[in-house]
Amino acid sequence: MRKKRTGEIFEDVLVTDIAAEGKAIAKIDNIVFFIKGAVPGDVVDIKTVRRQKNFREAVVENFKKFSDQREKPLCEHFGICGGCVWQMLPYQLQLKYKQQQVQDALTHIAKVQIPELQTIVPSDNQYFYRNKLEFTFASQRWLTEAEMNVPDSEKQLEGLGFHIPGRFDKVLDIKKCCLQAEPSNAIRLEIKRFCLEHGFEFFNLRTQVGFMRNMLIRSSVNKELMVIIVFAHEDKEKREMLLNHLIKTFPEITSLMYFINPKLNCDYSDLEAKFYYGKDHIIEEMGGLKFKVQAKSFYQTNSLQAFKLYAVAKDFAALTGKETVYDLYTGTGTIANFVADKAAKVVGIEYIEEAIEDAKINSGLNQIENTKFYAGDMKDVLTADFIEQNGRPDVIILDPPRAGVHPDVIKTILNAAPERIVYVSCNPATQARDVQLLDEKYAVKKIQPVDMFPQTHHVENVILLEKK
Repeated sequence: MRKKRTGEIFEDVLVTDIAAEGKAIAKIDNIVFFIKGAVPGDVVDIKTVRRQKNFREAVVENFKKFSDQREKPLCEHFGICGGCVWQMLPYQLQLKYKQQQVQDALTHIAKVQIPELQTIVPSDNQYFYRNKLEFTFASQRWLTEAEMNVPDSEKQLEGLGFHIPGRFDKVLDIKKCCLQAEPSNAIRLEIKRFCLEHGFEFFNLRTQVGFMRNMLIRSSVNKELMVIIVFAHEDKEKREMLLNHLIKTFPEITSLMYFINPKLNCDYSDLEAKFYYGKDHIIEEMGGLKFKVQAKSFYQTNSLQAFKLYAVAKDFAALTGKETVYDLYTGTGTIANFVADKAAKVVGIEYIEEAIEDAKINSGLNQIENTKFYAGDMKDVLTADFIEQNGRPDVIILDPPRAGVHPDVIKTILNAAPERIVYVSCNPATQARDVQLLDEKYAVKKIQPVDMFPQTHHVENVILLEKK
């Protein structure tokens, strides 16, 4: 071992485990090191990049020996892209560490009595499972070390792909992404080729110059396909040239939309989606129900696993047809509509007004008449007066964002005193924190992890809590 004043170097370090957020673990002199890019069994030289009292964060400087647990990543962009960081782990080990992540969160954060976890639900598709991907155009793309050595005259600086982690202005040009089924790659590559051929300027986030900003592809289980192009400004001739070319080249496109985004940032959620060809939506299907997905709609990005996830939530809710159910953070009402056939009444609450409009549309699309939806900040909407107006919930289903549930909402839930709470979460740590707060009146009865995102460290988890 040798040390430097800035950035300690440790040699021949054995990686022993994996922690939350997918980082590997090693111990040196009883200090825990969290290491990016390593797996248990690797022997590595590492350099510390962050020091805390009880732990260090480090990066791999050199691999001395690769673990026998490793396998060859499928994607050529692995290690640079920043996504799919667990491709080097066999899928069964991915599942093992995801289940362990849930167990550790509940044990060390919630610190409540819990039953044995049910075995994590695996994904049938380990690649090409996403129904939505967004790509960014860049006039100055990220260059690999090999590309940096190419003469300037031979460098193609334009790129279309994903942002490099930690770099808002640099985009890795993607040749093939293994997350979304074809024709996703074919469409992206053809758009790039066409734009370069016709001199369409790719956007530069630093200088705010360029025409092509973003593109997004959405697909459904019944093969409907939506393509969305985001332009930096209006140029009718160029815009129609590209969109007409897409219609001609890819007849499988059922919905072609676009945005004009002149803002400093890439967020187009507050902009109007403009219709160009086909329909202004695609239809997704789940469990015999249809869901209308528009340009800005939220829908779980792994359709087949979403059905398994919601089936778990519905099973945990144990509905008999007599219950009033509150679906908090309802989004576009997917869970609310999914459980409505087994409930007397379902009340959905969501912050985003457009999502609530989608929820109402989806109820109508499926002739569901026992749902009501409200838009607003959860802590402001879910009040004692609201509960008196809509009836005390027998069951509350929670599916909050990664930040978890606001403490004021937790208090309201405790006061509402439902018989059961079904908590769906994409973040075991914040879920565990909220379970600790609910422990005042509720006990954990069932725990079911679900793998929604193979090749990543992310895991969904469903917990059933019952009144003590």
